[in-house]
Amino acid sequence: MKKILAVICLLAAVQMSNAQVFKGKGDTKFQVGANLQEKGSGIIATYDRGIGTNMSFGFTSLYLLGIEEVAGEKPNFDDRFDLRARFSANIADVFGIEEKVDIYPGLNIGIKNFGAHFGVRYFITDGFGLYSEIQLPIAHYDNDPRGFEKYNNQFNLSIGASFNL
Repeated sequence: MKKILAVICLLAAVQMSNAQVFKGKGDTKFQVGANLQEKGSGIIATYDRGIGTNMSFGFTSLYLLGIEEVAGEKPNFDDRFDLRARFSANIADVFGIEEKVDIYPGLNIGIKNFGAHFGVRYFITDGFGLYSEIQLPIAHYDNDPRGFEKYNNQFNLSIGASFNL
């Protein structure tokens, strides 16, 4: 009985040591959270799919709910909404912390700008975790964004839940 228990414990330990937050090609993640930016807050959803050992491709959708009026005008749907395609480099294994943490810097191109993001996922269980991500524009499509053009077109922070699919 002791030998069987020892073998089971050994197999469990091996399985846990091989677990990784980002598994590479074919791995899929879905995240939903709060997005915070100057004069606005909203909801963000991201989907990422592994296309290589340390690479993923995905999409981000963002909609601002709490938003301030500008010069007495209320924002339209297109002022509140943004959609982006994104490429990330999943690099936690470079630091040897891939068992529970995923670090992913990347680039994104969207309706409002070309930008960058940097995020961290921490998985509490195999299927559920928490994440935090910052996003910032590198190049605006409009050289001088004003009023509502600044929404989803400035530095912002997202925090929320991450799920393995």
